[in-house]
Amino acid sequence: MNPALQILQERGFIQQCTDLQTLSSLMDKGPVAFYVGVDPTGPSLHVGHMVPIFALSHLQRAGHKPVLLVGGGTARIGDPSGKTEMRKMLSYEEIEANVKSVAGQLTNFVTLDGENGWLVNNADWLADLNYIDFLREIGSQFSVNRMLTFESYKKRLETGLSFVEFNYQLLQSYDYLELYRRKGCRLQIGGDDQWGNIVAGIDLIRRMEGAETYGLTFPLVTRADGQKMGKSEKGAVFLDSGLFSVYDFFQYWRNVADADVEKFLKLFTFMELEEIRELCAGEGAALNAAKERLAWEYTSLVHGKEEADKALAAAKAAFGGSGDKSSIPSLELSASELEKGIGVLELFSRTDLCSSNGEARRLVQQGGARINDVKVESIDEVVNASRAVDGEMMLKAGKKRFFRVVVK
Repeated sequence: MNPALQILQERGFIQQCTDLQTLSSLMDKGPVAFYVGVDPTGPSLHVGHMVPIFALSHLQRAGHKPVLLVGGGTARIGDPSGKTEMRKMLSYEEIEANVKSVAGQLTNFVTLDGENGWLVNNADWLADLNYIDFLREIGSQFSVNRMLTFESYKKRLETGLSFVEFNYQLLQSYDYLELYRRKGCRLQIGGDDQWGNIVAGIDLIRRMEGAETYGLTFPLVTRADGQKMGKSEKGAVFLDSGLFSVYDFFQYWRNVADADVEKFLKLFTFMELEEIRELCAGEGAALNAAKERLAWEYTSLVHGKEEADKALAAAKAAFGGSGDKSSIPSLELSASELEKGIGVLELFSRTDLCSSNGEARRLVQQGGARINDVKVESIDEVVNASRAVDGEMMLKAGKKRFFRVVVK
């Protein structure tokens, strides 16, 4: 097998390939241009988007030529794949702002210098399409019966699939055709939920250009507990520190299950496989060190080494009780407000630990709320200045989530 594909296989990336043997032979002959697409449906990517991006980076490091497509055109419709309902329609201004934000996040993982990699926006060829001409040239190549056999459409037919979304596969297939013509792309990569769209694009290129192209998909990663990877108590684990703090990002990876740490080190870092295996060979404290390494490596890739170092120091301070706590999420309370006393439910609900009084109530009743490592016994407890130590209180939800309350 081609060395680049071997790397992906050994690290657990490969789920399906349209023709792995022939693709391997093609890659043996020299650099292959390939692409991955990301629709900017929000201002930030979350870690659920990142498996194809890491795969892209591995392929580029092996000498192949990536095209990173940010879907400013397809985002105007929304991909129905993996969704149970139609996405909210965004304004063109929102999409354009998201394009810039998302593109900036992805350049941390890939070189896009116009020679070794390219950044493209499919709005460049989709936004001004003539609908009649598109139907004649492209739509005529598609079988509705075949489209309905793909899982992404079959699932949505149960809840309702709009005609707008039904067109998405045609547009993504057209993207592949355009990138074959413009950049010589012979491979499209993506999550396994994109299999139907990728295969449709390959078929379109074969029909229109008489050329053979390929598709490679990656597993949709879940955690050991079966939950979708990239979800936390606060929601999606975003790359944008304004939506998900650097400390919380670090802690998400530091707190993964024992059964997940080796898999995630292979997928979400560029550490050598031998080092990963050695790091994950132990148990207890040794495995905790592996989790800490995972958290630091991934945080440094997304937010930089300086921020990763701060998050690591803050995590050690939170669990050890001393050290630099400045990166732990915090809230300032005035001394006068605290002198009057504040209900414990209100206090916790004003932090990132609980989104509401109701959630805080459940946390206290289940015995998971602590202040300075002292268990909160009653939902009626009133917190005052006497609970502050050295001008702050450390709130804790469960075993691993912390929040600082600084008294001013």
